[in-house]
Amino acid sequence: MKPLPARHIVLPLLCVFLATLGNPPAARAEGNGANIKQQRHEAAHRTRRIIFDNDGNEVVYYMDEATPEALLKKRTTGVVGTQVDTIVYCTWSSGFSYFTHNTKVGVPFVSTAEEPGKGPGSGFSRNKAQALFDQGLDPLTIVADYCREKEIEFFWSMRMNDVHDAWGAWYSPFLFPPLKKAHPEWLIGSKKNVPPNGTWSSVDYTRPEIRDLAFKFIEEVCNNYDVDGIQLDFFRHPVYFKSFAFEGNTTPEERGMMTDLLRRIRSMADDVGKKRGRPILISVRVPDSMEYCRAMGFDIEGWMKDDLIDILVPSGYFRLRPWEDSVALGKKYNIPVYPSLSESRLRDKEARSVRASLESYRARAMDVWQSGADGVYMFNFFHAPHPLWNELGALETLAPLNKVYTTGARGLREMSYWNKKGDQFLRREHLSPERPRTVSPGESANVSLRVDKPEPGATVTLNLRIKDNVPTDSLAVVYKDVTLPLLKSDGAWRSYNVIPSIIHTGMNRIAFTNEHTATHAITIDDMNLRVAY
Repeated sequence: MKPLPARHIVLPLLCVFLATLGNPPAARAEGNGANIKQQRHEAAHRTRRIIFDNDGNEVVYYMDEATPEALLKKRTTGVVGTQVDTIVYCTWSSGFSYFTHNTKVGVPFVSTAEEPGKGPGSGFSRNKAQALFDQGLDPLTIVADYCREKEIEFFWSMRMNDVHDAWGAWYSPFLFPPLKKAHPEWLIGSKKNVPPNGTWSSVDYTRPEIRDLAFKFIEEVCNNYDVDGIQLDFFRHPVYFKSFAFEGNTTPEERGMMTDLLRRIRSMADDVGKKRGRPILISVRVPDSMEYCRAMGFDIEGWMKDDLIDILVPSGYFRLRPWEDSVALGKKYNIPVYPSLSESRLRDKEARSVRASLESYRARAMDVWQSGADGVYMFNFFHAPHPLWNELGALETLAPLNKVYTTGARGLREMSYWNKKGDQFLRREHLSPERPRTVSPGESANVSLRVDKPEPGATVTLNLRIKDNVPTDSLAVVYKDVTLPLLKSDGAWRSYNVIPSIIHTGMNRIAFTNEHTATHAITIDDMNLRVAY
């Protein structure tokens, strides 16, 4: 046999090489499917500076017309070219089974109900899901295809047990899905039997029917949509078993049920990945305490050990531990960790406003990067474009910017709502209106604040809010070993000058001492440290 001319060999290889250049890293064929585990691990460790979680409600609330352009304009196009490397897109999934993608397994959420007394334009009246379906369009496909075009990694997210249908809001009855109406026995409780932890409308994952449905919802997306990964959002909402809802703990058998579900999802996702020649990653969003997770019914470390998940997203409605703890766990099993920066839900408006500021998000992101985490996960922050998308993704861009540090942005109230005994898992100091510090005459109180060493030229102030605005002449504030001079008093607030050179990256101790000759106790109900350039 005559050998083939060189051009018959080189030209086809060149064409294959050039074809791969036109595809984004996550979309390139990463092999023939023979070693999907290795492909997964490589894909899991790609660079993700910022992960943007879009809960997908623009389809229901905010679109002016039923077009791909209108959908993408609301939250997606504005992050192109920023530090956002990954978009996580949730297609509603409220009430467990309602979706805004064109599901055949679940129920498409197409309600256009108005909010009572508000008239046209209110409530769900702008829901464009059905109008898109009628044109042969699908929100999940639209966003996935756009991300592929712009070389942005794309995950679909499912709220694993959403209970907005029990909030008592105007919309709750419309979110209560048919399956819950048909099978009240599948729920953890009822309106007359409300559990102490969480809400009554959570579905009960001890039911095989529920686990089967959860699997089928995920399987449908993996088979029908071009996703790089799926996220199991266990923070929406964090009650899955009756034993936890009513007693605050689960059994080994129940934890085994959830592990079996994860194992089933892992196997299915790998099978789909093999067929298409590109892996499907599995990310989980869970509380940042493994002990809390075990009480809920999740053996997170077991999932890691058995290679059932690829990415860990710790924290959500509440944060229980320093980020370093989650990072250490991830490193133990070679799994990337992306701490979730969720919006503040403190009831105190002034305290919440401080924590919702750009400066607060910057300080929180600095904390994430200094912990050794792989990137920043942004939840319930939908502004696009926005300066933060070009700031939070690297220490280098954050370092010279103004910041405000607090002991916690989320607060603790949510922790106690989902688990009345949640305090037992808290391993972080906290000072806020939800947990003030009272210093009686002759006594001291200490608090540690996570801070980063300022860049040269910074001005640093420690700000304390004094409950009832009582006199503070008897209060001494010591940062490490340096007594801070009072700069000014403004209403309930006291501002103290901090010499930047005494600040180090990490936990910084602050002590409050009330002189023994004082005539009254002093209660500090909020604190922040501002760094300005």
